[in-house]
Amino acid sequence: MTAIESPQPASIPFLRLAAVAAFVVIGFLLPRLLGGTSVAYSTLTTIAIFAVMCYGADIVLSYLGEVSLGHTVFWAIGGYAAANLSVKYGLNGWATAAATIALCLTAAAFLGAVTLRTREFVFSLVTYAAAVVAYEIAFNWDAVGGSDGIVGIPPLKLPLLVTNFSGAMQEDLWPIAFALLLLTLAFIARFRRSRLGTAALMVQMNPALAASLGVDPRRIRLAVFVISAPITGLAGWLYAYQRAYVGPDMFESYFLVMMLTAIVLVGRRILLGPLIGTALLIVQQNLLSLGGDWNKIVLGSVLALVLIFWPAGLVGLYRRITKKT
Repeated sequence: MTAIESPQPASIPFLRLAAVAAFVVIGFLLPRLLGGTSVAYSTLTTIAIFAVMCYGADIVLSYLGEVSLGHTVFWAIGGYAAANLSVKYGLNGWATAAATIALCLTAAAFLGAVTLRTREFVFSLVTYAAAVVAYEIAFNWDAVGGSDGIVGIPPLKLPLLVTNFSGAMQEDLWPIAFALLLLTLAFIARFRRSRLGTAALMVQMNPALAASLGVDPRRIRLAVFVISAPITGLAGWLYAYQRAYVGPDMFESYFLVMMLTAIVLVGRRILLGPLIGTALLIVQQNLLSLGGDWNKIVLGSVLALVLIFWPAGLVGLYRRITKKT
């Protein structure tokens, strides 16, 4: 039998499955492995939530090559949906999550349709303008809390078949945050291999060729933008339950810079890239903090340094170093 005819070793899929299983088990047990303290649970829950937030923007940046400065809108939609519907109407987590998805899809479809004819710099400006408008509405509209926001968000409640989950503590929220992260990773992995993901890369790299092959660049751009929104929105949804408060600060540039930095720090189109980037940034802020303003300076400086000196991220830097040695 020739090398060409040789089948792929059956052990490879098994090893891949074993690696995924080990990642899931170790990831879930990581807070206990780090001591089981409230700080460990809180830090890892925040990392999971912020990583999911970043994956929404990552789809647009990595696969369309566009910088969306408006994803804080979807992040805030998730938070405000959870806060308003749980505080005012007593809805449980399933209902507020469903509302988050519906509202994010609607807002993304509208904003995506508006920006269909824009590219690059203009696209970024229009999405940023949308975030500014949304901030002003949230800040001045008393129906959604106004400048004071909404306090007293009740613990997350997710009725299941035989029990009623209640996320009153950070330890309780960790399984939900970890499950949301796993679902996001599975979705991104599937998207990377899908026709839509392939078409999005084609549209980014050679729009003329994509059009000649029957791919409609506008339809692809709109579809990718729309599916990215609920990912970031669900992160905002869980973040609202984590801190029991939602306010106009969810539109702050800090969250936008966090998204962009976490995406580019490790390297684009790397499945675990935004997760690792988020973990590095949150660990610095929570465990090696220099203070509120200094943490923001560090975050902005890291983004600037990566974009200027290592545009391919740490993975690109590693590859460049290994080629020289």
